[in-house]
Amino acid sequence: MRNMTYLPGVSTLTLDTSRCNGCRTCTLVCPHAVLKMANGHAVIGNRDDCMECGACALNCPQEALRVTPGVGCAAYVLQTWFKGKEAACCGESGCC
Repeated sequence: MRNMTYLPGVSTLTLDTSRCNGCRTCTLVCPHAVLKMANGHAVIGNRDDCMECGACALNCPQEALRVTPGVGCAAYVLQTWFKGKEAACCGESGCC
């Protein structure tokens, strides 16, 4: 999916470049190609394209990526529509 920007300036995606070993896994699993490779390590491209699905963080063997599902998380947005904000789960402990 190209040119799919969610809400500007809200993504919680962070990358600890000191932990990245350049395996490219994050670039393979990110559905919006937010992560790119530069000089043998991952870099965040357009952070606003991140939908906070968590695929990069879940698949990073070095735990170099972190993301807290929230405003941009597609599953969370859908759950708020169907269950209401109080019952929706964003993946944090205690809500599911």
